[in-house]
Amino acid sequence: MRPTLVHHFLERSAARYPDKTALVCGDRRPTYTELLDRSLRLAAALRELGLQRHDRAVVFCDNSVEAAVAFFGILAAGGVVVMLNPGMKARKLAFILGDSGARIVIAAAGHARVVREAAAESRSVRRIVWIGDAPPTGDADTTAASAWDALLAAPPLSAPVRAIDVDLAAVIYTSGSTGEPKGVMSTHANMAAAARSISAYLENTPDDIVLDTLPLSFDYGLYQLLMVCLFGGTLVLEPSFAYPVRVLERLAAERVTGFPIVPTVAALLLQMKDLARFDLGSLRYITNTAAALPVAHIRRLIELFPRVRIYSMYGLTECKRVAYMPPERLAERPGSVGIPMPNCEVFVVDEEGREVGPGEVGELVVRGANVMQGYWNRPQESAGRFREGRWRADVRLYSGDLFRRDGEGYLYFVARKDDMIKTKGERVSPKEIENALCEMDGIAEAAVVGVPDDLLGQAVKAYVIASGAAPPSEATVLAHCRRHLEAFMIPREVEFRETFPRTATGKIDKKLLR
Repeated sequence: MRPTLVHHFLERSAARYPDKTALVCGDRRPTYTELLDRSLRLAAALRELGLQRHDRAVVFCDNSVEAAVAFFGILAAGGVVVMLNPGMKARKLAFILGDSGARIVIAAAGHARVVREAAAESRSVRRIVWIGDAPPTGDADTTAASAWDALLAAPPLSAPVRAIDVDLAAVIYTSGSTGEPKGVMSTHANMAAAARSISAYLENTPDDIVLDTLPLSFDYGLYQLLMVCLFGGTLVLEPSFAYPVRVLERLAAERVTGFPIVPTVAALLLQMKDLARFDLGSLRYITNTAAALPVAHIRRLIELFPRVRIYSMYGLTECKRVAYMPPERLAERPGSVGIPMPNCEVFVVDEEGREVGPGEVGELVVRGANVMQGYWNRPQESAGRFREGRWRADVRLYSGDLFRRDGEGYLYFVARKDDMIKTKGERVSPKEIENALCEMDGIAEAAVVGVPDDLLGQAVKAYVIASGAAPPSEATVLAHCRRHLEAFMIPREVEFRETFPRTATGKIDKKLLR
């Protein structure tokens, strides 16, 4: 039968490829049978600890075999997974524990201080499961604790827990406009539909080996695990891209065929002078999402990897993925994020919700089984973004992103509605200026924001990270902008930075830049 629940992906691949390596994580290489067995053991233990159908359970650990086991184990137990970045501070973790009403936290022992501080403020958390050497219990501890290894020693789940595909599978927290994170509610059906669609256009097969340096708390990283288990491939799970040489050595050694990246990783790759020394001949495709790549970076990637299919993509947590550029069309339309993915429909609309014509800018609206259920505990925000269509299941997601479409239907990201700069009576897309800056020799990355100006309303300010031994001067950068941009787009100021502040998913944090 076609799997309808997310944890069925693992069950079916274990039945088809029982002895195949499912995960490579350091020197650990569990097979599909082993991964399923551990997940079902955890599921049984969680049920014994009181986890009920629809209960939320938090996973707070780095990329690891345990994180993958926890994800599938919680789902098999009928629970709802909340995967969180273990770099999170106690205040934010406490907020999410309270907001989600999580009953159980599965955490690496190395994060004990943060977890204990956050759990002490929670009224819902009943149990902490420690991975690794459990920290000693203190007098102030009020939450019961269990050891991971002891739970996995229990017999596996003997009978499936009742669940259907409209049940929630995950609450994925993303940054909110109010400063507090908000949870996107994803059903099994939502996640399964998105995973199938993405795997379809990537043309994944059981022979694919995917290297994932993205955190499993980030939906782009998490879906690599889902999709690999869907098509029966192998996932090489790395902690991060902090050490590029080590990652590329692993990519070559494991004969990786798929490599998901974000713009930060692309910028690091393009600055490496010795890529040729790594045997990347097995690589079949590279994907990018999270933020659009500068056109100059896309062209350089095509030059560096002429035989690799490069997928420029667009998505947002509220619907996972929206569009992809067919690799064979990328060179002729490097500024486009492509066409809607299979089983997804999009519209570009004006302020009154009317569809605009080719070349006109409007808000992107998304329709399909990949559109999630709304925001956890936020009915008003949900009503603003998720609007009913012609019937109950026909939900339209208003993305908050401005796009235009060309005559053939290809989509072009213009800006976040909140990021558009209004200067000299004109509406300016930061992306257009960033693309121009990144085409200049000596600039690795660029970020453009609007800053208050008494005369103009907003002025354009550019932040750049230089590359090479002789970085350009501000005057040289501004001269380049005058040659390539309209007068109202030219930055008033250029500030050089060694690094950019970034979100947990690697995006440039423009709020902090401002």
